[in-house]
Amino acid sequence: MDGTVYSVYFSPAGTTKQVTERAAAGFPGERRAVALLEQPLKEELRLGENDLLVVGIPVYAGRVPAVCAERLRKWKGSGTPAVALAVYGNRDYDDALLELKDLLEENGFIVIGAAAFVAQHSIFPQVGKGRPDASDLEKIDTFAAQCARKWAQGRAHWEALAVRGNRPYKTPGAVPVKPSANGDCNGCGACARICPVQAISPKNPRKTDKDNCISCAACIRVCPQHARDFRGPVYKAAALAFYQKCAARREPEWFI
Repeated sequence: MDGTVYSVYFSPAGTTKQVTERAAAGFPGERRAVALLEQPLKEELRLGENDLLVVGIPVYAGRVPAVCAERLRKWKGSGTPAVALAVYGNRDYDDALLELKDLLEENGFIVIGAAAFVAQHSIFPQVGKGRPDASDLEKIDTFAAQCARKWAQGRAHWEALAVRGNRPYKTPGAVPVKPSANGDCNGCGACARICPVQAISPKNPRKTDKDNCISCAACIRVCPQHARDFRGPVYKAAALAFYQKCAARREPEWFI
C-alpha cells in the first residue's frame, strides 16, 4: 500500500466533500483530493494497482448526476481498489450506489467497499438538517476502518461486491424547482463560473436556463451576496410536501 489515496468528489453543496474526505482520512498513505466540480480532468488519468480511489457523488433523483458520471469516466483504473460513496438527502439512494459501482468497475477499478450516507438535502434543507451529524461521522469512520482492513488483506480477499440497487436503473424524474437570483445580485458572475452545466450566462448571471439547470445548488453556495436561492410559491409547496414525506431519519448503509 505504497500508492496514493485519491479522494475524488462532486460536491456542489459541500456535504459530499465532507463525507468523502472523512472516509479517505481512514486510509494510510499520501492523500490527494480532487473536486470534480471545480477541477474536472481535461485528459484521462490512470491510477496504479497500489493506489486507492475513494469517490463520492451526490444522489439526484436516485441516480448519479449525468455531469458527474461524465467527469468520472476520465478516471481509469488498472485493477485499482476503489471505495464508492453515495450521499443522499434522507429520501433514498435508489440505484445510485449500484450505478456508481458499475461505472467504476467499467473503468478498471475493483470496488472493495460501497456505502450510502445521509446529508442535509441540498434543495430542501429542512430534510436531513445538520447531517452528517456526529453519529454519521462515527459510522463513516467505522466503514472506512473496515475497508482499510480489507484493503490491507490484499487482492485474494476482494470478492465481487453486491450492493442495493436495480438494473436497469430507474429513470430520473425532472426537478421542477430551480434557483434564482433576487435584487441583491451584483452580477459578479461567481455562479456562472461554478455552474457545471453552463445554465447561467456570464453576461447576465441574474437569469438561469431552467432547461439546463440540474438544481445542484452550487450557485447558491458560492454567491458572495447570498442572492441566489430556491424560492417562490411552487418551491414552498414542494418543500412542505417533501418534508412531510421524508422527515423520518434514515441511517447509513454499507457493503463490504
